[in-house]
Amino acid sequence: MRAITVERYGDKAGVRAAEVPDPEVGANDVLVRIQAASINPLDRMIRDGEMKAILPYKVPFVLGNDLAGVVVETGKAVTRFAVGDEVFARPDKNRIGTFAELIAVHQDDVAIKPATLTMEEAASLPLVALTSWQVLVERARIQPGQKILIHAGSGGLGTIAIQLAKQLGAHVATTASTANVDLVKRLGADVVVDYKKQAFETVLHDYDVVLDSLGGETLVKSLDVLKSGGKVISVVGPPDAAFAREVGANPVIRLVMSALSFRIRRRARRRNVEYSFLFMKASGDQLRELASLVETGKIRPVVDTVFPFESAREALEYVEAGRVKAGKVVIKMT
Repeated sequence: MRAITVERYGDKAGVRAAEVPDPEVGANDVLVRIQAASINPLDRMIRDGEMKAILPYKVPFVLGNDLAGVVVETGKAVTRFAVGDEVFARPDKNRIGTFAELIAVHQDDVAIKPATLTMEEAASLPLVALTSWQVLVERARIQPGQKILIHAGSGGLGTIAIQLAKQLGAHVATTASTANVDLVKRLGADVVVDYKKQAFETVLHDYDVVLDSLGGETLVKSLDVLKSGGKVISVVGPPDAAFAREVGANPVIRLVMSALSFRIRRRARRRNVEYSFLFMKASGDQLRELASLVETGKIRPVVDTVFPFESAREALEYVEAGRVKAGKVVIKMT
């Protein structure tokens, strides 16, 4: 089958189109003929080797973390799906590879595609929708009336997180460029800080939760907008010891991760707030919950551009160059 593979870690030159063997289908797997896949910042991080300590993929491997497609084969123990089902999924972190014609995915990580969406729209959702759910519902436990700041509101994660937070009854602030202020308002943002004109930390105060997808100085400044007891949850790091334990990292890696997050955790403690790092998990059950919100029109995907599979490398470069105006970039199999 055709696929986009990482031949060596380090840069975009290590990525190429290749012919690879078809996946083996386990007893609990569904084999999906992929019709569309979307690009996430995680793909670049994996390609460049930034995640090797926790995701040690052996090169060459197929890149890609989101998919929508059609089930073409089921394992002997599969009970939830049948050949012909239209599905979408974020495969488990140990079984990535959606930039390809076929993928075998455990049935627990798959959900029926919302009928209201095209394959391209559905492919844009799994990773960012699951991340939004796990931050807002599981980790932050957002309650009606709480105030949350969601950074980069026009990005792939931000566009979905804003909509989910509003469905949970939160008061939502976000940061965006001048060109995207109207978009994030339409998605439901109550307060929009144009980062080209204002510093968010001087405008926003007494927030319960911050969803950080930018890291660096933005993460540090985010501590200042929280009220006492508030939480900042980052999906870009630095990772912490709790995450290291969660993924079963060895003691050395646990110490390294604890050291990486020491400064931000210390800053947080001094302000009587909490810092944590979240790396999303695959979940078909959560995708089904999210699909119901999509079917009822409460969450809608935002797709920036669709590239044909033959232009997958150009699609990756388009994202890396910062040319995305809003939402996700999708690769369509042809």
